[in-house]
Amino acid sequence: MIVIDYKDSRPIYEQVAEKFQTLVIKGVLEPDSQMPSVRGLAMELSINPNTIQKAYTELERRGFIYTVKGRGNFVSSNKDYLKYKIIDIKQKIDKICNEAESVGIERNKVAAYILGEELSV
Repeated sequence: MIVIDYKDSRPIYEQVAEKFQTLVIKGVLEPDSQMPSVRGLAMELSINPNTIQKAYTELERRGFIYTVKGRGNFVSSNKDYLKYKIIDIKQKIDKICNEAESVGIERNKVAAYILGEELSV
């Protein structure tokens, strides 16, 4: 379900949070279903439980999960979490456009490439 890429420069908790976000957005994890326990997932991935807790805290902050005291973490039924993914995608596109502009490629050419046209200078 979750695979950690140790070559990735991002912290492990960010990787874990992003993988769960993707699973929630794609509907693999259904609303109100229980998340794996912090300890269980930490043992499965061979990482510190504090790392999993940090990932879960980030997921809760973004609205992907909620906590029930004494029962664990559950997938949120609130669809507002999609706005975070849209914001993330927009930021990535802006970064790519800025990088392209820095080497002389106009934004409209990047947009055309996204729509399927060939990218040229």
